[in-house]
Amino acid sequence: MSRQFDRRTFLRRGMGGAAALAVGPGLLAACSSGQSGSGRNSPRSGGTLRAAFVGGGASETLDFFNAPAALDLVRARAWHGTLGNLDPSGPDGVRYGVLKGIDISDDLSAYTLHIRPGVRFTDGSALTAADILHSLSTLAGKSALPVYRLAAANFDLAHAKADGDLKVVLPTLRPIADGRMILCQGNFLVVKDGTRNFRKGMPSCGPFRLTEFTAGQGSAFERYDDHYGHVPHLDGLELRSIADSTARAGALTSGEIDFAHDLSPVTARTLGGDGKVELVPTKSPYLVGLSFQMNMSVKPFDDPRVRQAFKLAVDREAMVKTVFYGNAQTGNDLPSIGFPDYAQGLPQRAHDPERARALLKEAGADGMKVTLTTGPETPGMVEMATLFVEDLKKVGVRASVRELPAGQLYADFPAYAALPLAGSYQMPIPALSAYQMSMAGGSPSAFGWKDSATDALVAKARAESDRAEATKLGTHAQRSRWEDGNQVLPVFKPNLNAQAKGVRGIRDDLFEQFPGFSRASLA
Repeated sequence: MSRQFDRRTFLRRGMGGAAALAVGPGLLAACSSGQSGSGRNSPRSGGTLRAAFVGGGASETLDFFNAPAALDLVRARAWHGTLGNLDPSGPDGVRYGVLKGIDISDDLSAYTLHIRPGVRFTDGSALTAADILHSLSTLAGKSALPVYRLAAANFDLAHAKADGDLKVVLPTLRPIADGRMILCQGNFLVVKDGTRNFRKGMPSCGPFRLTEFTAGQGSAFERYDDHYGHVPHLDGLELRSIADSTARAGALTSGEIDFAHDLSPVTARTLGGDGKVELVPTKSPYLVGLSFQMNMSVKPFDDPRVRQAFKLAVDREAMVKTVFYGNAQTGNDLPSIGFPDYAQGLPQRAHDPERARALLKEAGADGMKVTLTTGPETPGMVEMATLFVEDLKKVGVRASVRELPAGQLYADFPAYAALPLAGSYQMPIPALSAYQMSMAGGSPSAFGWKDSATDALVAKARAESDRAEATKLGTHAQRSRWEDGNQVLPVFKPNLNAQAKGVRGIRDDLFEQFPGFSRASLA
């Protein structure tokens, strides 16, 4: 791409395609069982793949360590090398990137990261232990975003050290057996030692070089021919920022783009009769939890009866049927469904508005007034918030919805974490890692939850090498959250991605909520 994006022209063309969409036979009929092109023996090389995402508007940034929009991380994954990705089929439960392996000491007190030899930045310099240390300790460890603070919450980054050029030793703050899962979640990316400013032309070691970037419009890349492991099939990649789901689908059906990320269920249903495109929804455990956070620092959510009432008020089945046309899973107020450490044996919470009304009256909170703040950060969030507010009204709560523009809900994270009631979504990561990332130690993203006993149970489970005992301890900890916690999580939904027929390999990059394109190819 030799010029900046003309977003208005692009959107006019996309909406023109959207207007031509016809309602198809239904969502499931349009879904692909896998990547297309399975009849070909090898992927085609060359071409530029064009993909569209919700984006974050003017707040989009190249500094992914402080970037709340999903597109910021997708862009970063194309540009920078990753430590690794979660991979349930891998021998360690991960697929390594710039690392070739991670060793754990017998007493779980230290992790040794072995760097893949021969990884080079685009300026020709070799990736070394100093780059890993800078990326983890200086940048990720000081990020305001919980997903990056996870490293500092588990490893003693101040005492991390290099052991030669190709080894990094990370002491743990407490014994943990699941550190590989933390470091290889796909979001821990590596930049060159000393990096402070993120800009076009900076040294990088991902599959593509960044050539263009305009916040709120898009970015363009060219293949990096010296990429470690494998060289991308594509010559180039364009990532477009299009907030409207219908416009993304219209751009796909009109041939303006090749991949549309995270379509709304309504939009996805319109693609069923189009033979030129196919749906490729994510599958368990890569499902997104849609939730509502109650701030225990704000009355009356400090009262467990009020929190219980809000959980009982929500009609989960209605949300699955109405918002997602049945193509979602009912949630039970805990994240990470489908992962091995998800709580076992907990009963499904019922929809019981009468009990909810009684609990609110008992707590002196009947007739309480509350505003639920949300935004279209992922399809379904606003629609679910609307239904939840109606459920709350039925039990006597004077509830209303405040909808922020796309990309703005998390833009000021401290302000978001101070809201009394907020919409949210959870990345598909293991349950105990999710707790450690978002809840432990009174994290800012915990919305006032502070429970040292549950923290201790989670820590004990994560330090347990015996899988059965770890499961028992982890379930005990999650039961505490289920009973007394401040999260209403009614639904797990797939990312309803769609692509042109013949596109393949995107799913092979793992971490499907923030897809990579290093293995992608065109028809």
